[in-house]
Amino acid sequence: MDRYNFKIIEKKWQKFWEEKKVFSTKVDKNKKKFYCLEMFPYPSGKIHMGHVRNYTIGDVLARFKTLQGYNVLHPMGWDSFGMPAENAARQNNLDPKTWTESNIKIMRSQLKKLGLSIDWDKEISTCSPEYYRHQQEFFLNLYDKGLVYRKENYVNWDPIDQTVLANEQVVDGKGWRSGAIVERKKLNQWFFNISKFSEELLQGLDTLDQWPNKVKVMQKNWIGKSFGCEVEFKIDSNKPIDNIKCYTTRPDTLFGFSFLALSVDHPLAKYYEHDKKFQEFKKECSKTGTTEESIASAEKLGFKTDLIAINPLDKNIKVPVYFANFVLMDYGLGAVFGCPAHDQRDLDFAKKYNLQITPVVRPEKDKEFKIDSLAYTGEGYLYNSKFLDGLKVPSESIIKTIEFLEKNNLGKKKTNYRLKDWGISRQRYWGCPIPIAYDENDQPIKIPTEMLPVKLPNIKKLSNTGNPLDAEDNWKYFILDGKKFRRETDTLDTFVDSSWYFLRFCSPHNANYGFDQEEANYWMPVDQYIGGVEHAILHLLYSRFFMQALAFKNNSFDLKEPFEGLFTQGMVCHETYKDQQDKWLSPEEVTSEDGKKFYKKDNLSEKVIVGPTESMSKSKKNTIDPENIIKNYGADSVRLFILSDSPPEKDVQWSEQGMMASFKFVQKLWTLHTKVLEKVKNNDEENKGENLVKFTNQLIHKVTQNLEKFHYNVIVANLYEMYNFLIKEIDKPIKKEVLIENYKKILILMNPFMPHFTNECLESINQNQVNWPTVSKKDLIEDEVNFVVQINGKKRAILKVKRDIVEKEILEIIKLNQEVEKFLKGQKFKKIIFVSNRLINIII
Repeated sequence: MDRYNFKIIEKKWQKFWEEKKVFSTKVDKNKKKFYCLEMFPYPSGKIHMGHVRNYTIGDVLARFKTLQGYNVLHPMGWDSFGMPAENAARQNNLDPKTWTESNIKIMRSQLKKLGLSIDWDKEISTCSPEYYRHQQEFFLNLYDKGLVYRKENYVNWDPIDQTVLANEQVVDGKGWRSGAIVERKKLNQWFFNISKFSEELLQGLDTLDQWPNKVKVMQKNWIGKSFGCEVEFKIDSNKPIDNIKCYTTRPDTLFGFSFLALSVDHPLAKYYEHDKKFQEFKKECSKTGTTEESIASAEKLGFKTDLIAINPLDKNIKVPVYFANFVLMDYGLGAVFGCPAHDQRDLDFAKKYNLQITPVVRPEKDKEFKIDSLAYTGEGYLYNSKFLDGLKVPSESIIKTIEFLEKNNLGKKKTNYRLKDWGISRQRYWGCPIPIAYDENDQPIKIPTEMLPVKLPNIKKLSNTGNPLDAEDNWKYFILDGKKFRRETDTLDTFVDSSWYFLRFCSPHNANYGFDQEEANYWMPVDQYIGGVEHAILHLLYSRFFMQALAFKNNSFDLKEPFEGLFTQGMVCHETYKDQQDKWLSPEEVTSEDGKKFYKKDNLSEKVIVGPTESMSKSKKNTIDPENIIKNYGADSVRLFILSDSPPEKDVQWSEQGMMASFKFVQKLWTLHTKVLEKVKNNDEENKGENLVKFTNQLIHKVTQNLEKFHYNVIVANLYEMYNFLIKEIDKPIKKEVLIENYKKILILMNPFMPHFTNECLESINQNQVNWPTVSKKDLIEDEVNFVVQINGKKRAILKVKRDIVEKEILEIIKLNQEVEKFLKGQKFKKIIFVSNRLINIII
């Protein structure tokens, strides 16, 4: 018998799918649509196992829905602008376009080898002028709606990449790509007014029933809706300053007030602009980033002013006013009141500057309480708070304090949001040009629509730092209507590119607009979106905003949410290895005979240090090349393995043994297929194959349910069960028509997982017209059930008995069962609890 030759068979079917355009789709209003989309990749050069897992998960679903009769849109594109291309161009002395397009060609070829059901006719690339022309038009449209604006603002500056980072792109105070410590820098920047839609974005989360709760919680926290109070503090000063307003969510702790802190950008800073010490302090503050993480980790610094703030609840409490590096102008009003006993940041600051620390909340009502090194932020009761003493914190205390402040015109209730506007300017070459120019007075004007797209100039050699577009005078300056204008040299954040690409897939060849409204109405929203949870805030929130922005003041566009369903898959993990010099080693550089001790392949005397299992990454070199794995084992084996060991939402551990097991299983299935073909030649008219019919029907039920729940690893286990059943059943007499009909159904169930193998098998039994099989409910009912026998509530046996057995019959069986009878020992039954088809509990 011939072994399964995956190389020939996979090549054959991939060629067939491509030539026949099997996966090409168009609007068909007579069919139900299903839009399946995986987050599109960055063309870094080669696909990795994370890509394999992501796109296999999506492909299984797309194929399943196609077999169910849906009109499935399953496209692919490239998130192709970005800093890595620019950096690679500098290092290799070539232009980013060439580098990117070469990578796309390689990765497209690799993805096709996986046998994905992609409609490649709808392929897009965000660095293509045909794509970003429409993005520039959207920008101008949002500009006209007042949703784009320019202002001077402190930004997160990456000193290595020499560009601005959004707050979400700063991780632990460092740039998400370069790893450099982020600085604060004041620049003129373009912003999307995302904060205008804070409430809509928050409310919209309640409609997303098919999103993981953890993602919705992350977005909810990022939007950060809070209820508080705008408090007015009277100021003692010889300067013309009457009061300072401050927003707080905890006005109930005002009796613990010991300082007022202002942002260095607060309007009152103008009174200190000639103070050298203040200017030095301000310069020092610029070393702190603008994100909450960088502020939290930085040393707390303050500049004491000559202002004194008066507590609105007790005029006898007067405290100093500081400028502080942990207060930002774009949250609240650029001022916070310090309550050291109940806020860790305030406590650190108060201890540094020897300020009063007065606790006003204690956990228990009548017990003494003291603050040491940690602020108390829990629930409790107010004390040291005069007329507010005894109020329960926070359920009573906040409301009562706000009521008092409002009644006495000392403050007013207010809702605030943590969400800040999205800074979209980036100081780099390889990005979408912003369609704005400036006149001789530095006033912005829109680039006329007929001049779109604003294309990037061709630059032979990129400068090492900064923005290369600044030096391109021939491109930067142009004449319009007899006047000289200067182009905006910043380009758009690449997250803008991915905030609407799902709409472009609806009409990828529409030259007039980014999408055709009728086609968008048919395909949108995306029914199932699949990608990593690391994009929970950045990409997903921006995409949701973009839909809101397009619908704003637009009667023809009323789509508000882009993704109806969201699935976040886990990482692919592998052991990490280091040599004795603490340098990372790849799995290909390491060998082991027993799986316990590892050595370098090129120096078998040098022991390798085995580190923890971590998600595959180039930096730690613990990656596996999917192309080699597909070449050695075949795409279907790879697909099977990547889905077998772990639920798709969990991390999966890469294992060479597991990969080999999947490969061997495919070979076993081919042996089974050969046996089926042999069996078909011998038609057993007498046997109707009831066992096979019942088993197949139950398998249809299991696989369908597990597919709908993303329990893909359970389906792989179902397929192993199927093999074990069928390899024995095939030796029994089975009528030819019954065997073919049920084997066909089993192959269709396997098809989303192993498309090449199953298509070949279906063709060999002349079954090319396939649809997802339906469940026969009568065949789902088992003739026998597992019946639990309990003695005094303790399980003593599980008996296989006929369905709907009565109490008298089960008692007769129990008497004959030695395992159960020994617990009864001829004792009288006090009580019998009988539950049909489930259990009997005998009380003795």
